Amino acid sequence: MTQFTDLGLAEQLLKALAAEGYTTPTPIQAQAIPPILQGRDLLGAAQTGTGKTAAFALPLLHRLLTNPRRMETRQVRALILSPTRELAAQIETSIRAYASFSTVKSTVVFGGVPVGKQIRALGQHVDILVATPGRLLDLVDQRAVSLREIEYLVLDEADQMLDLGFIHALRRIATLIPAKRQTLLFSATMPKPIRDIASAYLKDPVEVSVAPVATTAEKIDQRVIFTEASQKPALLAKTLSVPEMERAIVFTRTKHGADKVVRQLEIAGIKSAAIHGNKSQGQRERALGAFRDGELRILVATDIAARGIDVDGISHVVNFDLPNVSETYVHRIGRTARAGASGVAIAFCTPEERGDLAAIEKLTRVAITPIGEVPYWDGRTPKKPPQNQGRGGRGQQGGGREGGSGRDHGRPSGQRQGAKPAGSGQRNEAPRGERAARSEQPVQRKDSAPAKEGLGGVAFLQQRTDQRRTNGARRRAN
Repeated sequence: MTQFTDLGLAEQLLKALAAEGYTTPTPIQAQAIPPILQGRDLLGAAQTGTGKTAAFALPLLHRLLTNPRRMETRQVRALILSPTRELAAQIETSIRAYASFSTVKSTVVFGGVPVGKQIRALGQHVDILVATPGRLLDLVDQRAVSLREIEYLVLDEADQMLDLGFIHALRRIATLIPAKRQTLLFSATMPKPIRDIASAYLKDPVEVSVAPVATTAEKIDQRVIFTEASQKPALLAKTLSVPEMERAIVFTRTKHGADKVVRQLEIAGIKSAAIHGNKSQGQRERALGAFRDGELRILVATDIAARGIDVDGISHVVNFDLPNVSETYVHRIGRTARAGASGVAIAFCTPEERGDLAAIEKLTRVAITPIGEVPYWDGRTPKKPPQNQGRGGRGQQGGGREGGSGRDHGRPSGQRQGAKPAGSGQRNEAPRGERAARSEQPVQRKDSAPAKEGLGGVAFLQQRTDQRRTNGARRRAN
């Protein structure tokens, strides 16, 4: 098995890796580090949980260490672009750890915080700049940083940057950096727009790929509860009250919806906090810090804000709202079951969301198992509740959907039964670990446990459909 010591990394980096307890590279690291060390451009298909930060940070640091160069004030040698604040901060934290035994300096800039401190940091010696596109261009316009001497460019989470509308910012940044450079692009998915960007930014790139986006879902114990929109708050409170719910992230589709869920949980006596694009950076850092330290058990998040969250020990992910984009579901549930640990993902599905559920199952090739009421559920195994039992509830969701424009402007980012353990148990960069291979055929869905008065989720949904048809016929008759 390949070890970090086999990759030819600088001694300072190996010392830092040893101090962090990292010995064995993940598949993306083992594939990406050698060609990057050779100076090749690289196109990497890798999602959260594969260890891609170290895959580009370690060889980048090695090249800076072995090719020292004196830079003028406000000039940087390497630029790493990230779609969100949280992910940018996480990347820079990792780089600082890997460079702890060297003289390489890094800093991070993003929106949502006063710009003065960032300008002062750029006035010092900086080798690596991690940035969100919007704030970077603001600093360029203020002449706080020059990109004319960039030797290395990294585009991380490129698909998310496109989703947030950063394409125009990326095009402008490309005109500000030298054409002669080494460029690395990483993306969880590789649709045509990403391929187009790769062809424009990269020259004769090496392509590496691990853990396609759909395979992540196969490593997580996934469940769905069929319910009504008005029943969600009570159902969520029940779900979060089971003993197995040690640390959970609840996903909503909108910023307003996240705040509403926090208020509803507070009424139910459950402490939680929300992170989304309308929260200040200080609020988000405090909420995430409390969640990471175990002071807060429940975090409510939108998709953009959750990007880059790297917290160990998340036992459950709850999809209060199903996302409209199937890949987003995979990113959401990837917050749990990290580094070989077990994890459970629960989705609430209304009749209106059945189309989203079907699209998710088609992408992941996994039929998500329906379960009954939460009080009769042990957190892992579906159990049949007594007949004629009332159902828990769920609340209306509102508010504008969180999205992005071309500028940053303060915008962020139990193992399945019968499954084999993932990973070798050796510590690597978190997130890390190779994802299971994609299954060839979907798992056949079993009938759900009764969810209301003896009806399973599918049967209950069918009853509602029949009832709507009957009501429509009556209205037409009148």
